[in-house]
Amino acid sequence: MTNAEFDKLAEILQRVGDAMNLETLDGFFAALICGPDNVLPSEYLPEIWGADNEPIFETKLILHEFISLVTRHWNAICHTLQSSDVYLPLLLDDENGVAHGNDWANGFMRGMEMRRDAWAVLMDDEEHAGSLIPIFALAHEHNPDPEMRPYNEPISAEMREKLIVGAAAAVAAIYAYFEAERTLGARQSGTVTTFRRDAAKVGRNEPCPCGSGKKFKHCCARATFH
Repeated sequence: MTNAEFDKLAEILQRVGDAMNLETLDGFFAALICGPDNVLPSEYLPEIWGADNEPIFETKLILHEFISLVTRHWNAICHTLQSSDVYLPLLLDDENGVAHGNDWANGFMRGMEMRRDAWAVLMDDEEHAGSLIPIFALAHEHNPDPEMRPYNEPISAEMREKLIVGAAAAVAAIYAYFEAERTLGARQSGTVTTFRRDAAKVGRNEPCPCGSGKKFKHCCARATFH
């Protein structure tokens, strides 16, 4: 995706209910893609725009564009992990040009939460659970409960960089860790996963691109329009 497309996706997210921001979305997708189960868009889309809020789009065209951009970003992460390319978290800079990584890590944990029981396998694996440490450290840096914070002192710029690099490396490691389980689950469910660079426009009576099996008009098209 181009910078202009990322800017457009960020703009739409800002206007849709209580939606995730772009950084949180990237972490969320990273967890879903590298995790133990195959999660369909029909399940994760409501999490993106706020499960307790009905999304509001100005026009159907914007909804189509939103689904297309989200799908393309998902596919880009899939392609990176499947081809063993280096995964780089999409982080937003603050007003001082510093990328903190907290939103990304919290997005990742929200993705884990969707399959909490399945992720427990990794959590209980003494040999491999350490891959989650940098992600948890960033996610809990500002936790209201001081006991949940990873460090008593503020994280230094050097330590933050190490945690972000560690979190990025963890995504690839976790993807490999759960690969056999994802493949087995897809075979058992008869799910055939295809990744496309672009998402075509969908008619109301055509299958929804989210993969739910429902007609578009009965699925993602049910979002509210102004």
